Amino acid sequence: MRTPNSAPVNPVKPGRRHPHDDAPDTAEAFAKLSDMPDGPDRDELRHDVVEAWLPMADRLAGRFRNRGESYDDLRQVAAMGLVKAVDRYDPALGNAFESYAVPTVTGEIKRHFRDHMWTLHVPRRVQDLRNRVRFAQQELSGSIPGRTATTAEIAAHANLTEDEVRTGLEALESFTALSLDAELPGSDDGYSLSDALGAADPALDVVIDREAVKPRIAALPERERQILYMRFFGDMTQSRIAEQLGISQMHVSRLLTRCCHRLRDEVLADAA
Repeated sequence: MRTPNSAPVNPVKPGRRHPHDDAPDTAEAFAKLSDMPDGPDRDELRHDVVEAWLPMADRLAGRFRNRGESYDDLRQVAAMGLVKAVDRYDPALGNAFESYAVPTVTGEIKRHFRDHMWTLHVPRRVQDLRNRVRFAQQELSGSIPGRTATTAEIAAHANLTEDEVRTGLEALESFTALSLDAELPGSDDGYSLSDALGAADPALDVVIDREAVKPRIAALPERERQILYMRFFGDMTQSRIAEQLGISQMHVSRLLTRCCHRLRDEVLADAA
């Protein structure tokens, strides 16, 4: 590959060893990138630098194996983070590239887990609490063998309140969702979670309506209250009510209709 001045460019110098294992020496390549204008030559050099550092990105992705995401997907996310690091790195600041790239790539992988691996949306604050609680549990497990750390011990170790620890502990069990069709543990008859769900009790609506209308019924004239009681609580027909009160069935029908409309309007007005 050549720069605009036709000078050969090799982003990785095999003759110079980097203090970090097999990390490539791309200092000269980054210096050239910062001075080169946009164009095919710069794109090619940028590609060479990214390719040279891909083994490091792959190793960082490997740290997150067995957490519910495939290694190939993690490698792609790490590669995206590496590209961002290459594009944003400023060699003029004097810091080694890997000191900037490692947290950038790691942060990209962690964001991937936060944003894509939760079945349900969980606030970022709760996700962070979950991670801090999980790390505290892992670190405490070596110092208190034979039992799990208490909420107070985790709070002290992670510099959290006990309420925050409890929130993080709840989130530990909420990373994935279980299907409602899944059979309950120990069930031999196909009993699933959906079979254990409750349903709305229609009687609750009756209780609410009854309590709402009670004071309005008490405010009705005596005869109208008596007619309502005989019809809806005594289950009497309009003709029997009319016979017992000595009035016409038509009159009973009008009184019932007027009372019901009045009660409904008053209850709805109170609700509004």
